[in-house]
Amino acid sequence: MRNTGFLVLGLALILVQSNLFRLVGSFHVAGITPSLVLPLIVFMGVHEYVLWRGALLAFGIGYVLDVFSAAPLGLYTFTSVLLFVVARAAGVRLAAQTMLTKIALGFAFSLLESIIILIVIAIFGADAARPRALASLVLPHAISTALASPLAFALAERLHQATLVQPGADGVDR
Repeated sequence: MRNTGFLVLGLALILVQSNLFRLVGSFHVAGITPSLVLPLIVFMGVHEYVLWRGALLAFGIGYVLDVFSAAPLGLYTFTSVLLFVVARAAGVRLAAQTMLTKIALGFAFSLLESIIILIVIAIFGADAARPRALASLVLPHAISTALASPLAFALAERLHQATLVQPGADGVDR
């Protein structure tokens, strides 16, 4: 149930993100559209207990993001799984309890995601000048993602709490 919930939430956040791109594009500030899916993947990395299941969920969400974006197919799939694993490795030490922590996690992981994407594009891209042109988008994107992170974390936390398995009165998990 939780897996399906996270996939549906990821798809909903991607749809909102794509429409948000159209809305904030009228402000004429390049890179200002936040990544709403990134905080969800970080949340899963910090809270998911089974590595393979979380990586598979990040793979699915990244693949859907690849389908919706104009990026090369596999770019967001790769970065989503990689960011999940990094969040999972750091998850023992991280606790996204306060708003400041959620904003800091959103900012840090957005910077990490942007750096990974720029490196992959620099290595596999046909145009050598493209990573330099995209580098100017990193900071506005990271700031907007950091500001949107508390909302995405709150949605993920509600879904996480709603799908926790509660033992029944007779001791059987329901």
